[in-house]
Amino acid sequence: MSRTPTYKPALAWFAALGSLWVFVLVALGALTTTIGAGMAFPDWPLSNGSVNPPGWLTELDKFAEHSHRLSGAVMGLVTIGLAVWLHLREERRWLRRLGWWALGIVIFQGLIGGKRVLLDTIGVPGFDMTLGQMLRLPHGMLAQVYVCVLFAIVAGLSRPWIENTLGQAGPRVRALGWWCMVLLFVQLGVAVTMRHNYAGMVIPTFPLSTPDGALLPAAWDYRVALQFTHRVMAALIGLGVAVYGHFLWREKTLHPLVRGGSLVLIALVALQIFLGAKIIWTGRSVTMTTGHVVIGALTLATTFVVVFLTRRDSVEGRTA
Repeated sequence: MSRTPTYKPALAWFAALGSLWVFVLVALGALTTTIGAGMAFPDWPLSNGSVNPPGWLTELDKFAEHSHRLSGAVMGLVTIGLAVWLHLREERRWLRRLGWWALGIVIFQGLIGGKRVLLDTIGVPGFDMTLGQMLRLPHGMLAQVYVCVLFAIVAGLSRPWIENTLGQAGPRVRALGWWCMVLLFVQLGVAVTMRHNYAGMVIPTFPLSTPDGALLPAAWDYRVALQFTHRVMAALIGLGVAVYGHFLWREKTLHPLVRGGSLVLIALVALQIFLGAKIIWTGRSVTMTTGHVVIGALTLATTFVVVFLTRRDSVEGRTA
């Protein structure tokens, strides 16, 4: 097999469409959690013993959970196809391995999701959540990692990457991008933990923390600490992405597509903060809460892919 990669439009588009479908899966998962429909069906992998359970098209909780399961199955099939296609046609070993990693993650995600249902009644001493409910945390975090892996595959298959026309980023831009990724992954952990501990509304005002305008909450517990940490992290991410976007835009040696990512990142973070505020102002609207999760995943994935593109020489150089 030749070691010189070539652009394969069919494979590239298949990967791109798969990375779009994953947001259908994320949106349905977010909706399921938002409306508390994770146990709409007590069995798994079937739903009430069927792939077409009664009521799933007319009852919102059943629709959310069963649609999430069906979209997950489709995602699994897409990932199998992508991994096999990469293995058979892709010259680069790192990209073939990334395809198998994506498949491993999606299989593991399905198992975690299933165990979340099957272990829902098993209590854990000293904790408010059951064992099944605890599995929602790794399930939510690993989903975001999976999205990033798909985006990395799409980037590696793109024509600018293969033809090496992305340009070079300086050390400052690389360092700022890395720190933005660190902040976003920390925020992901805080957000998932907060969401599954039902802490989204424990501070019922925004941007200040009390109705009388205090910056800090009047009383503290672990849930209030999670919510306040989430807000502080959002402010840090907003500042960090603004600085990163500024210097990324000024890096004239980069491909316009990469530089344009700076504008997309700033817009996504601004939208994400707005949706977070609307969750508080609307008393946790289902639409706003679900949108906040989806835009959060898109923000993380977009930041990741921009950082990944600016490090093309390192990725290809280390793995050549």
